[in-house]
Parts: sequence; C-alpha cells; structure tokens
Amino acid sequence: MNTSTPTTPRIRVGLVGIGNWAKHGHVRVLQLLPQYEIRAIYSQREAAASEAAAQYGIRHVVGSLEELVNHPEVDLVVVLTTAPQHEVAVRAAIAAKKDVYCEWPLTPSTATSQELLRLAEAAGVRTIVGLQRRLAPHNRYLRDLLQSGYVGKPRSVRMHVSMNYFQALRPNALRWTAPAENFSSVIAIYAGHFLDMLLTATGWPHQVSGLLVNQFPLVTIRETGEELESEAPDQLVLSGMLGENAVLSVHIEGGKRNGSGVQIDITGDAGDLRISNRSAFGDIGDDYVIEGAHGDNLPLQVLPVPEGYDPLKSTELPSAVLELAYLYAAYADDIKNGTHSAGTFADAVQMHQLLDAALLSHIAREQIAG
Repeated sequence: MNTSTPTTPRIRVGLVGIGNWAKHGHVRVLQLLPQYEIRAIYSQREAAASEAAAQYGIRHVVGSLEELVNHPEVDLVVVLTTAPQHEVAVRAAIAAKKDVYCEWPLTPSTATSQELLRLAEAAGVRTIVGLQRRLAPHNRYLRDLLQSGYVGKPRSVRMHVSMNYFQALRPNALRWTAPAENFSSVIAIYAGHFLDMLLTATGWPHQVSGLLVNQFPLVTIRETGEELESEAPDQLVLSGMLGENAVLSVHIEGGKRNGSGVQIDITGDAGDLRISNRSAFGDIGDDYVIEGAHGDNLPLQVLPVPEGYDPLKSTELPSAVLELAYLYAAYADDIKNGTHSAGTFADAVQMHQLLDAALLSHIAREQIAG
C-alpha cells in the first residue's frame, strides 16, 4: 500500500454528520493523511457543524444536504450519521455523481443497500464502506501468512469478540442502538466489522448457521433513567464451512463486564496461528499480536508484523483510528492508480447477506422448535 504524498491534487471531502466517531476517528485521520483536505461540513445540528468547522479549520459550513453534495469543492462525500439516516445522504451523493463513503452498516435493510449499490454503479461513482479492519497491517500480514501456507490446509477457524459496550445501561448517545429495526446493535455493527476482517484473510464461508440472542430486553438510558424495550440481539454464534472442509465458528457478545477483546485461532494440517487483542475497539497500544507455530507440538511464538505492512507508523493515534487511516489511504491509492483495494458497497451487501443467512437459519430453527 502506497501512502506517500500524492502528486495529484488533494481529495476534497465534505462531511455529513459530526458525532463522536466522526471527531475521534475521521477528522483526525483526514488531517493526518496528506492526500485529503476537509472542505465542507453539514449537520442537522447546525451549532455542532459550526463548532467543528472552527475547531478543525473547515472552510464551508453549509445549510443543507443538497448544498453539501453539490458543493464545487467537494470530491468525496463522507456519510457519518446513524445507520437509519445513511440512505438519504448516500442517495443525494450518488445523484450528484460524487464518490461516497458510508459507515457500516450501509443501511438497516439489505434490499436498500443493494439498491444503493445499483444506483452507484449506474452513476459511475466510486463507493467506500467503513469496514476498515480488513486493511489493518496485522490483517494483511495474516492473509499473506495463510496464502503462503504457514498453517498448511486450514482445518478450523475460531473467533471470539467481546466488548464492554452495549450493556443494559447505555448513554443517550447510543439510544438509537436499542430498536432492532435500526440494524445498529452490537451484532450488526461489530459482527460486520470483525467478520469482514476475518473473512478477508481466510476466505468466505459457503454455508452458515446462526444463533442470535437478546439478553438485554430492557435498555435504560443513563442520563434520564428512561427505559426502552429492545429486541436487538447482543450475542451471535455463527458456524459454517470454509474452503473444502474447514470449520468456522464465531462468537460475538456485547455487554461483557471484564476481560473483553478479540481472539482468533486458526488450525491447519501444518501449523497454527493465534491473533489476539485485549480490546475490540483499540486505544493507543492496543495492537494485535500474531503468534504461530509451523510444525507439530510446538509452542506458539510471536510473529511481529513486518515493517513494510505499516508505513504510517503513527504512535499518536489509537489503533482503531489507524485502521480507518488505512482505508482512506487505500481509497486515495485507488483514485491515483485506478485500482480497487478499498472496501465498497458490494462488500457491504455481501456482509448484509451473510448476516441475513445467519438470521434466517436462526428463525428456521425457532419455527421448527415452536
């Protein structure tokens, strides 16, 4: 991945939305990378947009979505609102024939996401979906280890992801995650991100079965004490088959009190790999550790990620934010070189369909049991 300063003009960005993740992640990354410049911002919260513009030196605060997507100084529209709001902004960007970045989940509906993909393809605009972990240095190195035959023929792939977030008590900023129809639960968000990361390295399953469980049917808003009923799942167990006959098992759970993080174990007929991180949403220093053993009955040894996989070498940004930086860097390279390495709306639709398959198998079992 080439992240050097481009000779082509900077990619001029227009932001739609300026919430916590926009400020914590996107703005910091776009200011880090020399290929980009944030030129305009729109938010339904006008005061928030004006405050962000003053804080980050953004030239234009616009008063409507239409003005943002049609602004002559915007090349890339970056949609950072909540999932139920994505569709309107993405449609507007496509209609204006602007390249568009949208956070995951693309929309709450697979059918709607498929329609947005068709519209983008018909308009000839490039799309990016915020499934950034696939391009992190550790994951590209993992992919190369597997492709080089480090474990031989894969026999099993197991991933466990847990996080302290999405408990029964939530801040008001996360109230929109409670309704199942918003497709913004821990499963929708985190399963999408981590399954994409894993399966980009291992290959996608050709059959899956899922179990989805809601253990927090009543969500309390911390600031107000308001109670919201919720049918959104907070645990997912997914099983399936990869390649010829490798077994895939995934467990994702929200609301874990202690000891949360990520652990992936890959077993092959010639060796083993383990990938771990103490955090599912990494802070500074929360880096993935890859361990492996090639042979039989050997202790796992740390396999440092080779230097060439991490050209950004930033120690000032949290690891979760650096993952986002690699997605933006990939898109800039794609624009410069005519390539397609950044994840697109097609990848978002593929993830939608995988999670749909898990849900459908869960529903089918419930109907049989009922």
